[in-house]
Amino acid sequence: MTDRTESIESMEQLAVVWRAMAIDRDADADVRDLPGIAVRWADCRFAFWNCITLTDIGADAALVEQRLNQAADIMRSKRHPGFLWLFEGLLGDGARAGVRTAAEKAGLEYAFPGTGMAGNLFPIPEPSHPDLTFVRVTTDEQLQAYADLNSRAYGFPLEDGRDGLLGSALWKNQVHAYLGVRDGVPVTCAATVEADGRLFVVLVATAPEWERRGYGEAVTRKALYEGARATGLTRATLHATAAGAPVYPRIGFKPNSPMHFYVLKS
Repeated sequence: MTDRTESIESMEQLAVVWRAMAIDRDADADVRDLPGIAVRWADCRFAFWNCITLTDIGADAALVEQRLNQAADIMRSKRHPGFLWLFEGLLGDGARAGVRTAAEKAGLEYAFPGTGMAGNLFPIPEPSHPDLTFVRVTTDEQLQAYADLNSRAYGFPLEDGRDGLLGSALWKNQVHAYLGVRDGVPVTCAATVEADGRLFVVLVATAPEWERRGYGEAVTRKALYEGARATGLTRATLHATAAGAPVYPRIGFKPNSPMHFYVLKS
C-alpha cells in the first residue's frame, strides 16, 4: 500500500473502533460523520474516549484551517475535554507546514505526537514472559485494574480511567483484553479488538515502576495472539505514543503515518 493509503487505513480504523468505544460508554454519545470530520465523543472523564479526527484526503491549507475551526467549536461545546487526532499523511503538501499555526489560530494547542502503524503479523508463536502470567479481562475487578494501569501510565486520575471502562460489557466480552500479572499484581495490559477485517491494538499500558522490562511487548503479543486465534485475522493496526513506538516494530508493525494530538487551549 502507498503511504497515503496506509494513512487512510489508520484514520478509518480509528473511526471504526472509537465509534464502538464511545457508544459502549454512552449509548447517546456524539458519533457523527460530518464533511471532513469524524466525531467520536463519549463526553466522559476518560479523555481518550472523547475524539475528533479530520477525514479529508489531500486537503489544502484553507480547508484544513476551516476543519480545525469546526473541530475546535465542537470540542468547546462538550462537558469533558478530549483530543483532536490529526493524521499528517492525509494532509495536502501545502497544508502540512502550517498546520500547527492553523491549529493555534483555531484555539487548539499541541499535546503530544503519535504514529499510526500496521502489519501483516501472523502467525506468531504463543507469547510468554518469565515474570508474567497472562489473564484475560472478564470481571469488573480485572477491568478496574486495566483502567488503573492506563490512568497511571498516561497521567490521568484513577477515576478518569474508571469512568472510561468500568461496567463495560464490550470490554469483558468482545475485546481481547489481557493483564500481565507479576506476583499476583497486574503490572501491564494490552487489548485487541476486531475492526473492519483487522485487529486493532488498544490501550497498551505498563505501570511506571515496571517499565523497560519487556512487559508491554509481551502482553501486546498475547492480545494479538489470542485475538488472531479467535478471529482468524492476519492484519493488525494501532496508534502508538512516542513512548510505545519503539516496541511495535519488534512485533512486526511498520510506521505509516505521523500523528499529532491537540487539545483546546486552557
